Amino acid sequence: MKTLGIFRHAKSDWNDARLRDFDRPLNTRGRKGAAIMGKHIRDHAVGWKRILASPAVRVTQTIELAGEAAGETPPITWDRRIYLANSATLMDVLREQEGDPPSIILIGHNPGLEDLIFDLVPDDGTSPLRDIVEEKFPTAAYAVLELDIDSWADIDEGCGRLAHLVRPRDLDPALGPSAVD
Repeated sequence: MKTLGIFRHAKSDWNDARLRDFDRPLNTRGRKGAAIMGKHIRDHAVGWKRILASPAVRVTQTIELAGEAAGETPPITWDRRIYLANSATLMDVLREQEGDPPSIILIGHNPGLEDLIFDLVPDDGTSPLRDIVEEKFPTAAYAVLELDIDSWADIDEGCGRLAHLVRPRDLDPALGPSAVD
């Protein structure tokens, strides 16, 4: 079995229309969300061995703030392919992992991360957490999937079970959808 964490970047700032999408930083709520989620990820105690991440500014800031709040950051592999990737590309990135670590946390963007969950976790009516993701996988959401594989090279559709899901609003209602920066 392998464990896959999926962590969407925190809320980004749209105020500077001159910035490329890749260069958008986190806004105030995003910085708070990244920190609270970093503490939760630490307390959830999976023991992540590797981070695979998009190099977009909002992702790098999410990792920095979450790592500071958690007091630790596993080794990071930055991969430009993760930036706005679809599910198939994300699976390809995971299949290429050397050393076969038992746990990897993937940090990036929607809709690719959400679609990856849908592709890995069967829609068989037995996962109430999957139903929540179908509503929305919001910024700074964190999911943990248990994959019925021995090697990352074997990852494929339907091999997972969604074991854990937390959104920032689950930890602090002020970080919910009606919050204002």
